[in-house]
Amino acid sequence: MPGFEIFGEEEKKEIMDVLDTGVLFRYEFNDQRNGVFKVKEFEEKFAHYCGTSYGQAVTSGTAALKVALNALGIGPGDEVITQGFTFVATWEAIFEVGAIPVFTEVDTTLNMDPVDLKKKITSKTKCIIPVHMLGAQARIKEILAIATEHGIPVLEDTAQAAGGKIDGKHLGSFGKCGTFSFDSVKTMTTGEGGMVITDDLELWRAMSEYQDHGHDHEVNPGGRGGEGRRFVGFNYRMMEIQGAIGIAQLAKLDSMIAAQQKNKAKLKDAAGQIPGVTFRHLMDEKGDSATFFAFSLLDRDHCTKVNDSLKSDSFGAINFAENSWHFYPKWEHLLEGKT
Repeated sequence: MPGFEIFGEEEKKEIMDVLDTGVLFRYEFNDQRNGVFKVKEFEEKFAHYCGTSYGQAVTSGTAALKVALNALGIGPGDEVITQGFTFVATWEAIFEVGAIPVFTEVDTTLNMDPVDLKKKITSKTKCIIPVHMLGAQARIKEILAIATEHGIPVLEDTAQAAGGKIDGKHLGSFGKCGTFSFDSVKTMTTGEGGMVITDDLELWRAMSEYQDHGHDHEVNPGGRGGEGRRFVGFNYRMMEIQGAIGIAQLAKLDSMIAAQQKNKAKLKDAAGQIPGVTFRHLMDEKGDSATFFAFSLLDRDHCTKVNDSLKSDSFGAINFAENSWHFYPKWEHLLEGKT
């Protein structure tokens, strides 16, 4: 259930609060905005929802990854381990900071295999990015234990799993930081947008400055641009209208997940009648965001036939082996070194 399906009066009200001020920029214009700071409010509410201290809103989930990697100090020559089943943005962001992506296999969770992770760690490994792919939990506790043993920070790519949990703790809050996407078809959406959450004040400060050209956002006599800058930044600022939509969507997230879990249970009952079917291993079924429903069959021919049958009945189904955006063997621009 993408969030755009339940846009309503709540989103309209939040947006009108912004339009009534005439201020779309998230910073400054204090005299005009009548105390309306929607992006700041969204950051605070999302961080609180996830059980963390700080949130940094940005323009996309991809931007969230790049901002987080920069704040963690990842750069040229570093290796960053992620998984071979993920959206291309995960490794694109690694390339963007000049680092080298290293891929692990996935296990029955369809997420990072901790056993293979151990084999991929080298002296150059500076970050590990498990992905809570298709809305369900990676073996984050095992991964975190391995990372801690080696002194490597964990960045959780939670783009598809907002609201997901393990034992009551939100995905994205286990590692050093967690990133989220609010693009047009996510469970909660701001059209385009992303977020990074963390409990680390200095990490948040670095992200806050980097996403706004290095501005430190402290009150200073020279106004915006009058302060000094600690480093070169970029522009990944979220706009006030996106923040407004995010506030309304966040208030609906738990109810959307509950509806998804109900729908997923019905699909699982029906799919259980398919000969040879096995279901994805979930670390915590109650904490599953139920964004997607995944199952495996005996062989490729079986998968193709069932997938074709589902699509003929207008189900949004896909065979993972044919998924060009999320599956390592289909990333020809990576594998062929295209730039």
